Amino acid sequence: MTQYRIDDAHSTLVLEETASLPRIAYFGPRLPDGEDLGQFLLSTALDLNGGMLDELAPLTLCPVGDGHFMGQPGLVIAGLVPRFRAHVAASGAELTVTARDEALGITYRAEIALDGVLALQAVVESDAPIRLEWLCAPVLPVAPGQDEIVEFSGRWVGELHQHRHRFAPGARLREARQGRSGQENPPFALTCTPGASATRGEVTSYAYGWPGGHRMLAEELPCGRRQVQFGHVHGSNGMGTRFETGVLTVARSGAGFNDAAVVLQAHVRDRLVPWVRPNRPVHYNCWEAVYFQHDLPTLSDMADRAARIGAERFVLDDGWFKGRNNDKSSLGDWSIDRQKWPHGLKPLIDKVKSLGMTFGLWVEPEMVNPDSDLYRAHPDWALGRADQVTGRYQLVLDLGRQEVRDYLFAAISKVLAENDIDYLKWDHNRLLPVLDAAQGRGVMDLMARLREAHPGVEIESCASGGGRIDYGILTQTTRVWLSDCIDALERVRMQATASLFLPAAVVGSHVGAFHAHTTGRNLPMELRAWVAAMRHMGFESDLTAFTPAEEALLTEVTAWYKANRDWMHAGEIRQLESEPGRTGEIQIAKDGARFVAFAVQTDMPEAQLPLPLRLTGLEPTARYRVTLRNPGTAPGPSRGPVALKTQSLTLSGQALMAQGLALPLSWPATLYVIEGTRL
Repeated sequence: MTQYRIDDAHSTLVLEETASLPRIAYFGPRLPDGEDLGQFLLSTALDLNGGMLDELAPLTLCPVGDGHFMGQPGLVIAGLVPRFRAHVAASGAELTVTARDEALGITYRAEIALDGVLALQAVVESDAPIRLEWLCAPVLPVAPGQDEIVEFSGRWVGELHQHRHRFAPGARLREARQGRSGQENPPFALTCTPGASATRGEVTSYAYGWPGGHRMLAEELPCGRRQVQFGHVHGSNGMGTRFETGVLTVARSGAGFNDAAVVLQAHVRDRLVPWVRPNRPVHYNCWEAVYFQHDLPTLSDMADRAARIGAERFVLDDGWFKGRNNDKSSLGDWSIDRQKWPHGLKPLIDKVKSLGMTFGLWVEPEMVNPDSDLYRAHPDWALGRADQVTGRYQLVLDLGRQEVRDYLFAAISKVLAENDIDYLKWDHNRLLPVLDAAQGRGVMDLMARLREAHPGVEIESCASGGGRIDYGILTQTTRVWLSDCIDALERVRMQATASLFLPAAVVGSHVGAFHAHTTGRNLPMELRAWVAAMRHMGFESDLTAFTPAEEALLTEVTAWYKANRDWMHAGEIRQLESEPGRTGEIQIAKDGARFVAFAVQTDMPEAQLPLPLRLTGLEPTARYRVTLRNPGTAPGPSRGPVALKTQSLTLSGQALMAQGLALPLSWPATLYVIEGTRL
């Protein structure tokens, strides 16, 4: 059989033809240029055992239930089992596989590209309508030795929990049936060698790009081979003539989770996101300050305070449109509430602009309240059954219908055209009553139309917090809202996990109230401010409740963020391996000339004294000047000769990574900020 090879600087993929569809025979560290692929593949041929068929079925790009391959199929068409004959076309670092079953009139196409990341996408087309039950992106076999899989789950205000377990015989299904990328089963996974950590072990990272309901299947076959499939549900009845998956983006590392993470961070930042302004402005969002109670004097005062602290964008959240005094009415009626805003939004926008800030607005276009003019006029526009249970007192509009998208485009475009608005916080608070790919395609189309009509407007993806974060929605948005929980200790955990797939520049992180609204925990300003400054910074609180000392500290940290965001957001995030109760990360400039490390004490330490904080990702032979920015954080019992409390140090990268830095004692809910400059 013919083999095809594509490479980038660090990896090689080998594709081998079979009697049906090709298979990915290898994806791993780059092979030598002269590697004999015929000999290489002979060395991987597996034996047969008793009780098996007389020929081992290949694990192809799209296994079908043809009676030969006995595992989970990657393509299921009601009543049909295609028998494909394939052709492979190679162009540079890209492969296109086209396969056809002439008798059934069905074509399968796979696109494979390798350039830093591996991108995989599949399309099925039929001459006549078919009922598609399942189609996955091209299948990548799990690399030998990667015996563990890391999955993710969550809930509202509790996103991105990690679950790590060993593969076991059989298939494991994780499915997001809520119609969003989902807190419950976000579209990410990793496979790894046992014991892999931030800096050690072999890792493969998977990110599926689709904003609607999706499915991940991980299977260990009886013969020991393993596969991972990602795809999405295509419709309530699945009928059609053309179906395509989202893009499955894959990164690999031979040196722990960090190396795969920084590849994906760069891919999102440099290729996926449609930047309007890469320099990420400091946000002030008024939601937790006023909720639905809008009035010009109060919000003007908040704008004064936000600008004084250093905000550069003022975001008016929910409650600005006609009749919207709580969450029970008015979604769908996207016109300005003239009772709250008799002169429109212009007086507030003018105030915000006079303070040197731009203006942003909250919207939830995909939703409708039964108590709304829109629903009373068009009840048939709601997705799902007429007698369905509401969610947060609302229904979902059917964005698969052109007239619905046209209405929403016109309504929101009118608000944007008549007001100086540069940002939309785009929310999505109702789970979908039915799964249909048309809804995902519809929202992407609506966002694209609005961006084309208003090219200066950025869009943030928010869905009950982190309910729609994926590599599909990021092709239309410049920011994601990680969670409605802005408790800084919770955010430290979430932000660390998100860094496996997302760069700092796209992750919104805000300074909340002293008494967190979603956890009831009281946290000091120093922690709240610095945790927000670790990502795309903002504040979201009643600023009148800040003490003068808190406002001064937040002003200082905001100024630090502004001075450093350019290099931080163009660089990389690596997690540090820390002792229990402490979470650490380092952000390193793209040219390696500077870094900042954060050591957050989340719980009471187990040991009497903290272990040295070992850094990572530095040049071993380079020398760095290292400074502890906030030595005053050290608690009263800290009375030892820790050098960083009183002076800077000059150390090699090797010393910082091998031995690390001794830090002062720390109490829970405190952190240290260590800055480094390469000499």
